[in-house]
Amino acid sequence: MNSLMISVSGVRGIVGETLMPEIVVKFGVAFGKFVREKRVVIGSDTRTSNQMFRYALFSGLLSVGCKVIDVGICPTPSIQLMVEKLKAGGGIIITGSHNPVEWNALKFVRHDGIFLYPEEGERLLTIYKEKRIKRAAWNEIKSVYYDTSAIENHLEKLLEIVDKDNIRRKKFKVVLDACNGAASKISPLLLRRLGCKVTEINCKPDGVFPHSPEPIPSNLRELSLKVKTEKADIGFAHDADADRIAIATEEGNVLPEDYPLLLATKFVLGGKRGLVVTNLSTTSALDDIAREFKCKVMRTRIGDVNVSKCMKEHNAVIGGEGNGGVIIPQVHYARDGMAAIALILEYITKSNKTVSALANELPKYYTIKGKLEFPREKFVLLESILKEEFKNYELNFLDGVKVILKEGWIHIRLSGTEPIIRIFAEAKNKEKAEELFKTGIREVEKVLVAR
Repeated sequence: MNSLMISVSGVRGIVGETLMPEIVVKFGVAFGKFVREKRVVIGSDTRTSNQMFRYALFSGLLSVGCKVIDVGICPTPSIQLMVEKLKAGGGIIITGSHNPVEWNALKFVRHDGIFLYPEEGERLLTIYKEKRIKRAAWNEIKSVYYDTSAIENHLEKLLEIVDKDNIRRKKFKVVLDACNGAASKISPLLLRRLGCKVTEINCKPDGVFPHSPEPIPSNLRELSLKVKTEKADIGFAHDADADRIAIATEEGNVLPEDYPLLLATKFVLGGKRGLVVTNLSTTSALDDIAREFKCKVMRTRIGDVNVSKCMKEHNAVIGGEGNGGVIIPQVHYARDGMAAIALILEYITKSNKTVSALANELPKYYTIKGKLEFPREKFVLLESILKEEFKNYELNFLDGVKVILKEGWIHIRLSGTEPIIRIFAEAKNKEKAEELFKTGIREVEKVLVAR
């Protein structure tokens, strides 16, 4: 199965197999034309292939007359903020995000610091496929400039959204696992400026990941153990580009990945009522929390740009996805792991409760997530099977197929970042969630056997 994935959300592949410098140069050329030869901000996570791709992008962008601003190794939200601050035409982030170390990707950013909208991604792909693109003449080639202020710019914004003096008085003991990714450059600084005593694990920004960078409980055993041995108040973990977090309680238990959004939402709505935005796969617990504060939840297709766009258009007060991605509009319309950390520490401070106590107050659902390799062209067949199988139930086709039952739901959709199909199931009890998940797997396997 071809691991190079080119879509409206970017390009992603395995380094040296399908993602090559010549492809990156071509995307640099296309993006330069897309932004009409304006300034472009470039930044990356810590992956070892990033320097190679950085120079490839420089070449492509300079060849069509763009001015390039390199902000270095930074979290994805830090780079998005710099695009907006510098009034650039756009930005390109070199990051494989939560994917394994052998993967890398390009994420494309609009002038306002949000990822390209789907229709803009389509336009970029059209330019990418053009046979001949006019290049800059020798006297029209601009320069690469270096700007090292992205981290500090981000920190200043983060410290403006919370009561930092109140947090400092708590003197939290925090364990941080940055997976040797981009968060290594900012999260220790943020925590110390909030008066925390920080124990760092895997905070060396060398791109050699000590475990899979996806911040899910099964990858965070070291964090769990360290929180217990250090008798810390809380532990945090990031993915490689730091737009997501996971939380370990003071007991060392890593919370389910949707809990950062649930905690942040409950805290925000307690102070300011308003719309909550999330995607179709996020837990129904979010609806319960919003209902508690007489607020509404709006759901979008999967992909943080869809959530960001909806939040901005409808003036939402909080949003995000059930994978540890929290969007706090006072900072920016972008998933931001550092903003989530600051907000959750303030929630603990103001509640005067432990993070485990706050987690225990959340509505309880059991969510099971899985994935299988799946040929994309077979999804139409799967969709028709699901339509027939569940014709007597409520069906949602906004993104894949979501089957809504009295006792829970099943959501099946193609991944936008990997050559796989994702299966989600949720119910109020574990046994029912497992039963629904098995049903989802069984429906997918019908198609796989048929091929």
